Amino acid sequence: MKIEIDKKNFELMLEYEQIKKRIRLLAIQLNIDFENRIPVFIGVLNGSFIFLADLIKEIHISSEVSFVKVSSYEGDKSSGKIKEEIGLQIPLKDRDVIIVEDIVDSGKTLEYLLKMINQENPASVNVCTLLLKPNSLKVKIDQINYIGFEISDEFVVGYGLDYNGLGRNLRDIYKAV
Repeated sequence: MKIEIDKKNFELMLEYEQIKKRIRLLAIQLNIDFENRIPVFIGVLNGSFIFLADLIKEIHISSEVSFVKVSSYEGDKSSGKIKEEIGLQIPLKDRDVIIVEDIVDSGKTLEYLLKMINQENPASVNVCTLLLKPNSLKVKIDQINYIGFEISDEFVVGYGLDYNGLGRNLRDIYKAV
């Protein structure tokens, strides 16, 4: 199936049913790993909001949710400059933190977030990302412990990910063609 968003063509990459199954598996692992703890899930806006909503529905341990908003994309490329739009909203000292990302591409935004969160002296910091582009990583990040799907270096849209602000509402994930 092919679609067009803002004069750019995309084809189906991951169907919603595949995404849901993988999220269930991620949640099972998180429920086991954080049993008897109360982690804080920090969603990175705007892209992670659908992933985090579906993930948190599968989390059966006590937990909290908060959000930050940082951006580096302009169109379909990273600008390399990270802009903090909404900072941390809750204290994280001695807390188990799980950063929830829609996608980890170069890793620069995540590196920035990890520095920001580590300044709060949390007990632990882990990253849960729906998508990871391992061949695009420019920095080594050891905290990426929960990965939905590893994908090649392609621009993707849907399921919270956008192209020029459009396409977040798509249930499936599409790649540019």
